[in-house]
Amino acid sequence: MKLLPAVSLGAWGVASVSATCLLDLGYARYSGHENTTTGCASILSFLNLHLKSITCRICVYYGVHHSQAPVGALRWEAPLPIEANNNFLSMGVINAATVGPTCIQGIPYWSNSTPGNPTSQEDCLRADVYMPIRPTSGSLPILVQVHGGGYTEGSSMSEPGDAIMYAANGSLVYVSIQYRLGGFGYLNSVEVRQNGSPNVGLLDQRAAMQWTQRYARYFGGDPSQITIIGGSAGGGSVMNQMILYGGVTSPPFRAAIAAEYPWWQPYKNDSALETQYRQLLTATGCSDLACLRALDETSLATASQEVYVQAYAAGSYGYGDFYFGPAVDGEIIRDLPSNEFKQGHFTKVPLLVNRDGYEGVIFSNLSVTTMEEELEDMLNLFPYAGQSFINRLYELYPLSAYNSTFYHRAQVFDILRAVCLLFFAFNSTFYHRAQLFGDAVVECPTYWLSSAVSDAGLPVYKVLFYAGSEVHGATSPYLYFENNDGTYMANDTIGAYMKDWMVSFTTHLDPNAVSYSGLDKPYWPVWSDQSTGLGWNAMDVNFTEIGVVRDYDVSERCDWFHSQNAVIRN
Repeated sequence: MKLLPAVSLGAWGVASVSATCLLDLGYARYSGHENTTTGCASILSFLNLHLKSITCRICVYYGVHHSQAPVGALRWEAPLPIEANNNFLSMGVINAATVGPTCIQGIPYWSNSTPGNPTSQEDCLRADVYMPIRPTSGSLPILVQVHGGGYTEGSSMSEPGDAIMYAANGSLVYVSIQYRLGGFGYLNSVEVRQNGSPNVGLLDQRAAMQWTQRYARYFGGDPSQITIIGGSAGGGSVMNQMILYGGVTSPPFRAAIAAEYPWWQPYKNDSALETQYRQLLTATGCSDLACLRALDETSLATASQEVYVQAYAAGSYGYGDFYFGPAVDGEIIRDLPSNEFKQGHFTKVPLLVNRDGYEGVIFSNLSVTTMEEELEDMLNLFPYAGQSFINRLYELYPLSAYNSTFYHRAQVFDILRAVCLLFFAFNSTFYHRAQLFGDAVVECPTYWLSSAVSDAGLPVYKVLFYAGSEVHGATSPYLYFENNDGTYMANDTIGAYMKDWMVSFTTHLDPNAVSYSGLDKPYWPVWSDQSTGLGWNAMDVNFTEIGVVRDYDVSERCDWFHSQNAVIRN
């Protein structure tokens, strides 16, 4: 274990260096934004201070099209290359200095989020490109970010690249992509498969990665050194990109980072997908796909949101599920992810994977307080569960084990009470449901991923993140958000470590290779390295010490969930 040193990573600002941020892609020209406000990660060790250097300054181009607008007849069709049909050159230099429109959002009924976004639109297949003004090389590694949000929310700005770019100190290019969401991206019925394409949100992601590969040289990047990264549904997307078409030998990426909690929500079966489709037809007053394609985007967005409300009331999806999402179609996604990885049907690349301490907390209903209510809730989430499944579930997760001391390491409950002014006791049922949901949807899948990729002979690095709030999303502030003086949101050292590891893995396929912050970090062995004597290695990150432990997810419970993939549908 490594005790955390008291290190200050504050920054001294220096005068802005002028630069012209112009990007000519051949089919379009963009003017971008020069960011000079966030601190750099280059340490002057003898002063224990950061100073901004020119290599830290970046040009950002927001809302650059990577594919054609999927509107009208192109709705629920595979994305088309942007070069094939556009009039961008006639527009002169396009202003890309301000944030572009997001894809149309959808909010599950159980969520407290607010639906809609005034800048949302279907013409959203765009990317934000972050380039160092003074790169360390003319051909840099590229980190492609796939945002999270349950496949129904989020945008390229959900995980902005400024902090990672400054930490990298001119050593990489960062591209954050957008893809169709909710009913616009994941309407996967038989009629859509016959007269369009299912899983178009995943195809949008693949198209954006291929676009990045084609234009890498224009960004100062190396098309052969692309790493894909994502958290939550972005991490799930990274996993789906690995199993796309059963795995491909020449993918548009060389490594994968399921950097925050890869999200494996239940994949709906064909019957549920047809119900979902009929619900959308009813909400729109349409009778077929042609009618849905003829609708204006506002009407379709309103109807899609109504489906979330009506479907939840009907028990079509459970608390914590986002309803719309990837599904098995037999071609793009050929089988459930757990089956594909188990059978070796995936793209073989090095992997870095992470999960937070208590993944199920924010996806569990505080109003469920009895076992009877929990069982009803679980059957909405896992409708194919029989009595034998339920019996074994409660054997592996006895309610008596989930009491007020269960989360003794977590700060999350005190935080919830303080922030939300919720003066109530979290009972055993809540703890219980939170743990088994987190295991089934996030925590155990990190074990299954690690095992499959390691068995294929590739390096795997895993993080167990018990810092910050410790719940789903806790890692994100340490990677993507930074105060303008260069300090991280909660703990300077942990923030520096996390960025160092992610950048080093992107540039060298090894989180140990380079310390861009200059900090001395614990050595991180690959997951399967038996020389540690632990069996299966993971880096435990918490507020008091950081070091290698035996992976907590290598467990009987996770092995059992894996055997029940036909029930939990992931």
